[in-house]
Amino acid sequence: MKGEDKGWLVVAGLGPGSDALVTPEVTAALADATDVVGYIPYVARVAPRDGLTLHPSDNRVEMDRAQHALDMAAAGRRVVVVSSGDPGVFAMASAIFEALEAMPQYLPLDIRILPGITAMLAAAARAGAPLGHDFCAINLSDNLKPFATVEKRVALAAQGDFAMAFYNPRSASRPHQFARVLEVLREHCEPTRLITFARAVSTPDEALKTVTLAEAVPEMADMRTVVLVGNSATRRIGRHVYTPRSAL
Repeated sequence: MKGEDKGWLVVAGLGPGSDALVTPEVTAALADATDVVGYIPYVARVAPRDGLTLHPSDNRVEMDRAQHALDMAAAGRRVVVVSSGDPGVFAMASAIFEALEAMPQYLPLDIRILPGITAMLAAAARAGAPLGHDFCAINLSDNLKPFATVEKRVALAAQGDFAMAFYNPRSASRPHQFARVLEVLREHCEPTRLITFARAVSTPDEALKTVTLAEAVPEMADMRTVVLVGNSATRRIGRHVYTPRSAL
């Protein structure tokens, strides 16, 4: 880390849930920080200590959070912005750079992105290797893009025979949308296509269930679930699910 007389900003991934999956690099940054900024449940994963100020905020104020972090770093604070999983996957790294684009006076700041284990990869490891060939990740939330865009991307990924990882599949405010995603998949995929519902991976609430597309129902997913959709070659071997690396 830089000397204590100069502020810096680190955007760090806390992994999918277990402290064992937080990287040593992220642990070191948190130990050196004066301030931790992030969404309420993610900041709650950081242990309080003397000399550390925690700044939890709601999940819909990403730009305010990013600007606050930049302001504090410019004032000489050592700031860690925390995200779950990896900060570059549907998380705070891009928000920091979007805020920086609007605040070019902060371009000289020491800004670093520290990777973390994404929920997608943690879930895939638990299941076996369902993302063993070409795959894509799609955030099913329409908070930051129209749901028509979600439908189009799911359809095109299915037509391209990608394996898929879905983030934020089904919330209380939009339970019908995941049902529509399953309909889109059924328009382009065979009924035997394997789907893994991986909930709260690496936490005490972890639960994995693999079913066929024909068996999948919307209620199998919630906001703590990552949904892994295999490609046409994905298959089971014992209790594991994998996608072969050979060309399709």
